Amino acid sequence: MNFFIIFIMVLTSLFGSSINFIEANKNPKRVHPSSSTQIVSYSETIEKAMRSVVNISTTQKVNIKNSNRMLSNDPFFRDFFEQFYGRGNNRAQESIQRSLGSGVIVSKDGYIITNFHVINNADKISVTLSNSAKEYKATLIGSDEGSDIAVIKIDARGIMPIKFANSSNLHLGDVVFAIGNPFGVGQSVSSGIISALNKNRVGINRYENFIQTDASINPGNSGGALIDSRGALIGINSAILTKSGGNNGIGFAIPVDMVKNIVTKLVVDGKVIRGYLGVSIKDLSKDLKEVYRSKIGAVVLDIEKDSPAYHYGLQRGDLILKINSKVIKNSTSLQSIVASFNPNEKVTIQIERNKRFKIIKLVLSSRDKNIIKAIKNSTLNGLELSNLTPQVRQQFRITNNIDGVLIKNVKPNSEAEKNGIQAGDVIIQIEDKLVSNFNGLNKALKIYKKVPKRFFINRYGHILIFVLR
Repeated sequence: MNFFIIFIMVLTSLFGSSINFIEANKNPKRVHPSSSTQIVSYSETIEKAMRSVVNISTTQKVNIKNSNRMLSNDPFFRDFFEQFYGRGNNRAQESIQRSLGSGVIVSKDGYIITNFHVINNADKISVTLSNSAKEYKATLIGSDEGSDIAVIKIDARGIMPIKFANSSNLHLGDVVFAIGNPFGVGQSVSSGIISALNKNRVGINRYENFIQTDASINPGNSGGALIDSRGALIGINSAILTKSGGNNGIGFAIPVDMVKNIVTKLVVDGKVIRGYLGVSIKDLSKDLKEVYRSKIGAVVLDIEKDSPAYHYGLQRGDLILKINSKVIKNSTSLQSIVASFNPNEKVTIQIERNKRFKIIKLVLSSRDKNIIKAIKNSTLNGLELSNLTPQVRQQFRITNNIDGVLIKNVKPNSEAEKNGIQAGDVIIQIEDKLVSNFNGLNKALKIYKKVPKRFFINRYGHILIFVLR
């Protein structure tokens, strides 16, 4: 039987600030009913927690012409679009896309956590409190696509922040409740248990360490709270695994410790910049276990040039066992652990090489270092760029014979989008200058500064040309 996964975006100034998270008791007692005259009820704690959960609505202007660009290149479909929207009717080619989600209040001065996918590309973000019909305009403080977390802020007083639990104190079978705005019907709560912890390789986010629950999570719940029976936050509802489009009892929430870490960085810096090692890795398979002494770890398949791994002497075939005192169980845990460090942080890596154990000390760099430099160039406004690392090639299905700089994302309504640039395009040349990496890109932009220039793009094997200023 073929199973397919639909990840429903589960509908479910400010920098330099910080948040003092309100901590719940770290060692709660677990109890059972003590007599036949008692009823197990969580009414009081749930009602209190629900006051910290908000409804979020977003609007986004969508350029119909650009969203149907590939179809409109065909003569038949071009005639259809022109008849339907009218020739040159720019107003008719723009529509408003609306979506709903949830969020969790984390401070008295209006900071709210939600999912990245709830507010992504939104032109307007509105928030409604659980006990009021008043609508607040929200400001985006920062977002992180890799963890699917975003922070917004409203100007409101008398709001109630939620209490935070501790991820290390979660147990399988703990009773949990999911609070949110499913299908836009209004705030509601569903119950279940913790079905699994530390779930990864689900394919939802880049950095995965989910709580799995059978509490009903549906469209609109995204960004809402997963709480324990005390009403303390244990996770942010993110997605479901489904064959039908509805809830099948497999929901995923981002654990609270990861949430706190990401939110703190977003509030203080407005962005999340993670440590970067620069290796392509795989798990220790059954066959590979026969040639290594250790039975867990991550095998290095390749080293990215000019990365920390390259400069400090990691090699293909090295089995990475530990970073500092953190044990590497597999490739996923290595990725998460490296990302938990900051750029320029010194770490000690324990490896197995040729059945001998070795210690390597190195300084991590930042995956985003070159991206930040390039995006500041006015020519590239609206583009999110990336070097072609092994992971990026695999994600976007870019073959090894193509060199250049990948366009990861194109901002809606930007000049780049209006000119036809798409996510997945690879910049291979600007005027007569070949572009193989960020250094080549920046050199070409400096040479042809403030003038119209031809960009040569490789779009899945087809060469295209665009003119950008």
